Amino acid sequence: MGILEKIAEIEREISRTQKNKATEYHLGLLKAKLAKYRAQLLEPSKSSGAKGEGFDVMKSGDARVALVGFPSVGKSTFLSLMTSTESEAASYEFTTLTCIPGVIEVSVLGRHN
Repeated sequence: MGILEKIAEIEREISRTQKNKATEYHLGLLKAKLAKYRAQLLEPSKSSGAKGEGFDVMKSGDARVALVGFPSVGKSTFLSLMTSTESEAASYEFTTLTCIPGVIEVSVLGRHN
């Protein structure tokens, strides 16, 4: 039974149920189910459809760092300078709209293994 059939069945149940104090709770449950099914019709299903772009960063190194800050303060410029990534940087807000993973290679002198 699909969502449309479930909605139709609930609407039939609501129409044939008498409205009085004894049936208020039952009608409330039916209306809640009806609202849930109608919302499912409006929302795209999570199992089907195109998924958003993503990325995978191999776990390596000693730390992970996220750059968080106000717009137009130089986060993308800093990331481009410190790593080998290319990130668009412009003089207007919200130039970078996605996450950009990067790896900083650091060699520490005098470190003994």
